[in-house]
Amino acid sequence: MTWLKGVFWDVDGTLANTEMEGHRPAFNRAFADLGLAINWEPELYADLLSIPGGMRRVRWYASTRGISLTEDQLNAIRDRKRFHYTALARSGAVSLRPGVHRLLEQFNKAGIRQWIVTSSRLASVAALLDSTPDLRTMFQGVVTSDDVEEGKPSPQGYCCALNRSGLSVDRAIAIEDSEAGLAAALAAGLRCLLTPSPWDHGLKERFSEAIAAFDHLGEAGDAAPQFSGPPCRDGMVTLEYLQTLGPTSG
Repeated sequence: MTWLKGVFWDVDGTLANTEMEGHRPAFNRAFADLGLAINWEPELYADLLSIPGGMRRVRWYASTRGISLTEDQLNAIRDRKRFHYTALARSGAVSLRPGVHRLLEQFNKAGIRQWIVTSSRLASVAALLDSTPDLRTMFQGVVTSDDVEEGKPSPQGYCCALNRSGLSVDRAIAIEDSEAGLAAALAAGLRCLLTPSPWDHGLKERFSEAIAAFDHLGEAGDAAPQFSGPPCRDGMVTLEYLQTLGPTSG
């Protein structure tokens, strides 16, 4: 019997390539809709991702560029961005990261309970779940920024998920891609598996705090480079591999 009974998945950068394929173009379309001379190129957006929260990025960027935005304009950016992101996600423009669907299916078949824990809004998560057949059915619950007062690195989201799911903290793991996500998981007492986003440079110094860190989860013919943790055969993270990373009894 496996010690692992539950998995908490982050969304942006972990489940899917939402940042570059979804959020960035959605912001740019929102800026264009409102006649704002703002366009976030990939390199710039990668730097902005060090600031948690999309609208916090907008406010910071505007303040550093001498761009004055009213609250009405900020609210309009938020609403138009949400509209465009939803459309992009539902169109299939946002892709799952390598190995994600494979591992979701493996957990599901084994009866491992799966929850989403994200600092994104529920509408964004729903759009992604609707983009891929059977994706929504893989999850037993979702905790978003609508459910807590503080986003990651606060552990509130994970604590909420643990409470709602009834899962024991020593029988579950979190899968994350960012330093804020790792900090949130550890603060909640969870083991954390990392598939780091390339723009989160500070995370490299914390790989040893995770049970393992990989470039991605791995597919047949697409082995994942491993950065830390016990060696993983064939470069594919599997349930069998994760069983070796937890308690051996109970």
